[in-house]
Amino acid sequence: MNNIAAVIFDMDGVIVHSNPTHKTTINEFCTKYGLKVSDEELREKVYGRTNQDWIPAVFGDITQEKLDELADEKEQMFRDVFDPNEHEVSGIIDFLDRLRDNDIKMVVATSAPADNADHILKGLGIEDYFDAVLNSSHVKKSKPDPEPYLKAAKAVDVSPKDCIVFEDSISGVQSGLGAGAKVVGVATTHSHQELDACQLVVDDFDGLEISEIEKLLQ
Repeated sequence: MNNIAAVIFDMDGVIVHSNPTHKTTINEFCTKYGLKVSDEELREKVYGRTNQDWIPAVFGDITQEKLDELADEKEQMFRDVFDPNEHEVSGIIDFLDRLRDNDIKMVVATSAPADNADHILKGLGIEDYFDAVLNSSHVKKSKPDPEPYLKAAKAVDVSPKDCIVFEDSISGVQSGLGAGAKVVGVATTHSHQELDACQLVVDDFDGLEISEIEKLLQ
């Protein structure tokens, strides 16, 4: 033990079951502005992407000032109603404990803004588990571009090819694979079949052993 340089986690849909709340919030937010977003649009345009990406895709041509204003409003709506302690993905904290016991570096690479990352990680009391936390402000190109996971690996001075990424979104999976990492799909947002590009797919972290993900790098 071990050949895992670092384990990199997406946050929404991996650490917490937040996408149902995001979906409700986005629908309420868009309805307020006279827009409707279908489930298909959520999956193709929204999940796994930053506000800087999905809001123009839904709202159309808007100024950067207006985009920032809308993003802040939407995320505040989310934080007002989301309690991370009620929505943690099963087994995640025990899994983090096992990684820490084995001195494996851990990183968060989320498309969410910093305030959301703070709200969730501090709410769960797990912010100290991570050697680095990257949010939407740390990248110029969001998932599915590989930049988030390339930067996450660089943040802890390791090669992406020696990293395991945990992702729930299709765009996130593409990002992790594009960076050269091995990707474990977490089937909270998409089905096992939809995540078939991953090297391994799990429902959650219950019973997941380090040896099982270590095999992916052999």
